[in-house]
Parts: sequence; structure tokens; C-alpha cells
Amino acid sequence: MIRTSFNDGWSYRRKPDAFQALLGRANEGWEPVRLPHDAMIRRERNGTDPEAGHRGYFPADGYEYKKTFFVPEEYQERRVTLEFEGVYRQGRVYVNGDLAGQRASGYSAFWIRADHLLRYGTDNEVRVEARSEDDTRWYTGGGIYRDTSIIVSGLLHLALAGVRITTPVIENDQAVVAVATQIQNESAVTRTIEVSNEIVDADGAIVARDVAPVTVFPGDEAVLRQRLLVADPRLWGVERPNLYTCRTAVTAGGERLDEQTTRFGIRSLTVDPRRGLRINGETVKLRGACVHHDNGVLGSATIDRAEWRRVEILRQAGFNAIRSAHNPISRALLEACDELGMLVMDELSDVWTRSKSAHDHAGDFAGSWESDLRSMVVKDLNHPSVVLYSIGNEIPEVGTAAGAVLGRRLAEKVRELDGTRFVTNAVNGLLAAGPELFSTTAADRAESAESSTADGGSAGGGTGDVNELMTRFREFMPTLMTSELVTTRTAESMAYLDVAGYNYLESRYELDRTLFPNRVIVGTETYPSDIDRNWRMVRDNSHVIGDFTWTGWDYLGEPGIGRVEYQSDPPPPAGGTPGHRGAFPWLTAWCGDIDITGHRRPASYYREIVFGLRTEPYIAVHRPGRHREPVRLATWWSWSDSVSSWSWNGHEDRPVRVDVYSAADEIELLVNGRSVGRAPAGEKNRFTASFETVYQPGELTAVAYTDGGETGRTCLSSATGDVRLDVTTDRNQITADDRDLAFVSVTLVDADGNLYNTADRRVAIELAGPGILQGFGSADPRSEENFFDTVRMTFDGRVLAVVRPSAPGAITVTVTADGCPPVDVRIEAAPAGRAEEVPITGTPSGHPDHSAAGSHPCS
Repeated sequence: MIRTSFNDGWSYRRKPDAFQALLGRANEGWEPVRLPHDAMIRRERNGTDPEAGHRGYFPADGYEYKKTFFVPEEYQERRVTLEFEGVYRQGRVYVNGDLAGQRASGYSAFWIRADHLLRYGTDNEVRVEARSEDDTRWYTGGGIYRDTSIIVSGLLHLALAGVRITTPVIENDQAVVAVATQIQNESAVTRTIEVSNEIVDADGAIVARDVAPVTVFPGDEAVLRQRLLVADPRLWGVERPNLYTCRTAVTAGGERLDEQTTRFGIRSLTVDPRRGLRINGETVKLRGACVHHDNGVLGSATIDRAEWRRVEILRQAGFNAIRSAHNPISRALLEACDELGMLVMDELSDVWTRSKSAHDHAGDFAGSWESDLRSMVVKDLNHPSVVLYSIGNEIPEVGTAAGAVLGRRLAEKVRELDGTRFVTNAVNGLLAAGPELFSTTAADRAESAESSTADGGSAGGGTGDVNELMTRFREFMPTLMTSELVTTRTAESMAYLDVAGYNYLESRYELDRTLFPNRVIVGTETYPSDIDRNWRMVRDNSHVIGDFTWTGWDYLGEPGIGRVEYQSDPPPPAGGTPGHRGAFPWLTAWCGDIDITGHRRPASYYREIVFGLRTEPYIAVHRPGRHREPVRLATWWSWSDSVSSWSWNGHEDRPVRVDVYSAADEIELLVNGRSVGRAPAGEKNRFTASFETVYQPGELTAVAYTDGGETGRTCLSSATGDVRLDVTTDRNQITADDRDLAFVSVTLVDADGNLYNTADRRVAIELAGPGILQGFGSADPRSEENFFDTVRMTFDGRVLAVVRPSAPGAITVTVTADGCPPVDVRIEAAPAGRAEEVPITGTPSGHPDHSAAGSHPCS
């Protein structure tokens, strides 16, 4: 079969009124676009619509796409299929005006057979309709946001996703690679053909080959199973993600009828409560990150390079596993995980049959779950990175008999499709136990209110009281989750799983080792501030195989669930939500270890230290302008309001709090060589040493000591003098196709590369050459700017631009800002197959290179 990208040549618009055609306006409003494309991210946000809060205050709407493509006469003797990897949502595909197929889910890939609707030897039109509503609890985007392809094959051909590879036998000196090849015969005659499969290693050498004949009757299909022996296999694992390629060919009488290449890895998986999760016989603890599907400044547009970059950064931050929250992961992200050694928990859905939003997928789930689940599993089959399938997230039905029956059906369908991975479900004890558990907490809340009133507080809902009650409820959670009601309500739904997924149920880890000695547990969702305690429980309990924080990467929507609000901050406007969600203009969740531009926040370095992967101390400075100001609200997903910088212009000689994260016994803090003091750190002190000092420009140094000896130090230097632009791009050569991007980071620094986080200013981007600005923005979680302006305000001294090539050639990116010398960077968009991944730093004319801003080891 010939698979070709179908991403170019599209136009889109907001879905017009049905009577537009009658009024002569059927062709108005169309804009050219290259897929993948997010139609929602381009809309103006609306802070007056409370229903839009979940998705970051972007409006819901319907969208329409169309494309004209030529179909040759000879295709009458072939099969033409259109593939859509993701259309959000309720996608309907029309070919030449007639409905060809549809998909309710916004996250499932689907195929459209177009033969019967095509006109041969002339142009054809494909049109796609999609709509987004109040249908989810986070930002979804809208439109055709993942890749599309056109697939052309002969009448006798490999089935779509028709090559399945498993590795049932793995020994030190050999491995058996089992290849199941599905062939379909849509011709009118019986055909006997030959199927060959070659296994090729990373060096291009053929290490195994097998050929076998297959007879297929007209209108029938056949599955050929071949077992190929690979000597001295290079196994796939997290640290050494070795990959092989299977080359499949279908021939008859010397004529090649079809072919396909499939990447796979040779690796084994086992799980048990004594040794946990083992890959190739070695125990692996999952250092997990929950991630949503959007790509920050790109919205939900799933362009391959953005997915790869995300995995690269997550790996650098110490994660070795991703949970796709709460929908099937993209194919591009899977390929990146295979290549880079990142494990995957792929998740089916946030709902089953009970709605969480007014128009969510619960209304379609009963009729579509089998096709949605099949789409996810078929996509994942040959990817060694996938180790767990999650059949749901925080499903209320799991605490009921009917929900347990449905969950068992889902789990068994997964096993029918793929028995080589493990099945889990992300269970929330509060939802599973239902109203009875909430009624238990009601009495506690009433008692808390009485206590607050007796102590002089107000029980009438003032901001202090809200914060107190949330804190009390948070502290009560461990006891609440270990109740007998949670135990009994979740027992049946946990029993049909290979691995029990616990959302915020870490207080049950050791209890359930006794109650359910054969149960294996994974922390599918945990609070970021609890990672030190949780990771100790993961390390100490063999039946707990890992922890997935909420979240590894910040995301659009659920705005402000990780925010910190101070007493002097303006209260939410009338109709606002002072609790779980931030009022407009909040845009991002602000709970990720990594922000939406890919910059690591302090929590990321703290986690890396807890994981035992970083020895240097890390310095996090609380904003001095907020020193000791009472916090009105810090949610369960909040981190400290801190920045790794010692540049606080305008706050000279004012008090400041400094946190130093370290696994060492003790930390000494120095300001300009003068010791502020020493404080204990390490695990007994939650890996944090805190200091109160006064901001004085110069150098801030943290020195770590263990057993009295120095084990590492980190320095921050104040930025001085003129503000300059440090401009870097992730690669100076990219591929001029629809799947590559260049990420251009802009940082405000001084001449020595020190971060100017208090000098924020408007930065302008200008492109020359064959490229477009795909997105431009900062990590500011409250920004009211859009991601397509050519001028953006930096946030804490940083902003990110994303460039997409439109043709081969040189792209020049010019960056300017008030009071700064302009900077040019050059990106070469090479024809496919010629791009190299080489980092580059842009420099102003006549000035030396600037080093990366941020903390650094010092002598």
C-alpha cells in the first residue's frame, strides 16, 4: 500500500448556518490551512461564559474543513482509504457531498473507505465537520488536530494495521519474533501469493528472514503466522531502547503487490507483587508523568516534532513513563517514546456512561467503546514503549455492580486484542464510594466550621474559612480513603485488573498489601507536593510499581488548579470560582513540573532530586514582592511561587525567602560570599532547606554537605547592565515537510547570560523565507494575549516561538525588543531526508555568544 500525507491543501471555517448556501454565501469565510490544525486556539477567549472555564475560556463551536484532490482513472482497480488520526469532535466525513463515515470520539483514529463515492479521472472533494461543546474538563481544541493520510492499495493487499509483531521467547543468545500478517483479497479470483518478512537491525543488517505461500479466496482474508529466530538480540529497554524493523512484502509471480515496514522492539514484560514490574527480567519503577494532549502555544495541533520534543524534555527531567490523560496518545508520541526509551500507559477515556460535562462522550460511549478501544489497541500493538492500557479515569460507575460488569467487559476486550500488556484503571476512591463517603465528611466539615467560629473565624464562607476547610479536607483524605466503604466499593473493579490504578489513594498502599496480598498497584495520579513521601512508599513496597504526578507538563484548560493566591490579590469576580478553578484570565492549569513552553519549573528539579537523579542542589527563590504575605489559596496541586533567579531589581535590601532542594544532609547558603547560615536538608527534611535573608545583588550560592564533606554547589548571579536577547533554536536544520518544527527560545539576559526575570518586555518576531509562525507565547498562566500575534510579552524573562516550514530553503528569524540589540537566527529547511539535529545559538551582531540562562554549578 502507498500511504501519503493528506495534510496539505485544506481550507477551514467556522461551521456556517445551514441556509448560507440558499443565500449565496456557501463559499464565504474559508481560510487555507495545513494540518494538523487547531481551530479553537485561534478564537478569542470569553471570560463571561462560565461554561467555558474548563477549556480555558475558549468558546465552543462547530468547524468545517474541505479539500480538493485528484483521483486517477487507474484507481478504479485499487482501494482508496482516508485515515484521520484525530478529529475533535463528532467528526463527519463527506466525499463529494455524501456522508462517507463518522466518529463520535475526538481522540480515536478512524478510516474512511472512499472507493464507492469517488469520481475517477477528475477532482474530488472531501469535507469534514466537527464540533466542540461543553464536553470535557480540560482544553480540547477543535477540528482536524492530528495527521491525515490517503492510503492506496491493490485489490489484494495487506490489511490496514495488518502486521502484528510479538516476541514470545527471549533468551540471552536468541529471541523468537512472531509476525502475524493479515492479507485481504478483494479481487474476483482466488490468489496464491508469497509473504516475506525480513527483520533488520539498527545497522541495516538483515538478521532473520522467512517466506511462505498463502492462498486467499475472493472476498476473504487470511492470517499468516511466521516465527523468525533472531540471534544475539539487542533488547528494548528504558536505558537502551534498541529497535528493529520488520519489512513485509506480498508478491505473486515476481510482482510486488504490497509492502509495509514496521518498527518494533524485543522485550519481555512481567508483573507480580513481589518483584513488581519487570522489563527483560529487571525491576523498573515507573517515574511517571501524566500529560494532556495539547502542545501549549500550538494548542492541540499534534505536529510530530512537538511530540518528540516533549518526550525529550520529560526524559531530561527524570521521568521514564507517561500516562496519556485521559485519552489515547498520538502515534507520533508513541514513536518518540519507542525511540527515546519512555514507557507508556495509554488511556481510553475520562467517562463511561455517566457524564462529567453536559455534552461529553458518555452519551456515545455505550455504542462506541468497542471501536474506540480497538482503535487504541491496534495503534499500540507494535510499540514496545506501551506497557499498560488504562480503560478509564476516575469513573464513578466502578463502585457499582453495573460498572464492574462494564469494566470487566472492557478489560477482557483489551486482552482479546492484545494479551501481551497489562490492564489498569485509574480509580478515584471518592467517586467510587459515592455520596455515602461525602456524607461522612460533611460532619467533619460542620465540626471544622464550629471550631473556626469558636476561634474567632467566620463560618459564613469568607476566603480564610474556605482555605481552612480545604486544608482540613486535604488532611483528612488519607483517613477517608482507608475507610471500609472504599475497600468494599472498589474490590470487584480492582479484581479484574492486572494492575490496580490508584488516584490519590496512596494512604492505601501498605494497608492493601495486607488486605489484598496479590494486588499490584500503580499510583496513576498523585499530588506533586507529595512526591517525596510517595516515592519512599514506591521504593519500600514491591507491590507498588510507580507514581504518576499530576502533571508532568502544564496544559491549557482547568485553569489555575495549581495556582497560589495571596491575601492582597483581587477576589474572583461575581460568578467566579474561588476554589478549584481560576477565574478569567486564567488560561493554564499551572500545575505541571514543566511549563507549556517546555521550561522546567522548580518542582521538576525537586522531583529529580527525590528520584535520586540529581546531586547538585537547586535554588528556588520566592518572589520578594510577596514576602510573608498571607496565602489565601493554595490548591492540592500548587507548588511554591518561586523562581530560580537572583535578579530582583527594585527589591534591593528587602527580605526574601530562599529554598534549596537537596538530598544532602545540610545546606549552607551564601550571599556574596557571606554565610547566611546552615540548615538541614535531605529526606528527613523533605529535601528542602529554607532560609530567610535580604536580597543583595551579586551571587547567591548553595553548598551541599554530607557527612561533613562538600558534595556539590550551585550559584545564581544577578543580571546587571543592559538587557540582551538570548535566542536559541532547538535545531538549525529541519525537514521541509508537514511534520517538523523549529522551537525558538527567547530569554532576557545580561552580557554574561544571567536571567533578567524582572525586566519583562514585549518581544517581536519576524520571519523571512519559507516558514510560518505556528505559535508564539510565554508560560504566563494568566496571559490574555493570543498565540498568533507577532508581538508577545515575556514572562519571568522568557518567551517561545515555533516556526513551521512551508518549503525547502533558509528561514531567517529576527527577534527584537525595546532597548535590546536585534538578533537573527537562521534555520535551514532541507528536503525530506537531509535534515540534521544540530543545536544552534543566535547572537546579536558584534556581541559574543550568550550562555543558557538559569542556575549553574560553580567553583
